[in-house]
Amino acid sequence: MAGYSKLKDSVRLLFWSGQSFDEPGLQPGGTFKAAEARYTDKKQVDVDLLRVWLAKARDVQWDYKNLVKRKGKLERLK
Repeated sequence: MAGYSKLKDSVRLLFWSGQSFDEPGLQPGGTFKAAEARYTDKKQVDVDLLRVWLAKARDVQWDYKNLVKRKGKLERLK
């Protein structure tokens, strides 16, 4: 899964499983396996890398639904 938010000085692109991607450019953000990229100018966006991240967001997923049931232990779905 992926999402974005408009911040005061930038746009944040967040990937829930982003720390599991083996691609450069994402910084750990939030909790668990989330990672983010922040942009202050549209020229900073690498479209090819963004496509790779979006494909990884579809393919790399963790079971957050059963996190409490498993007492905080994440298991990979895909």
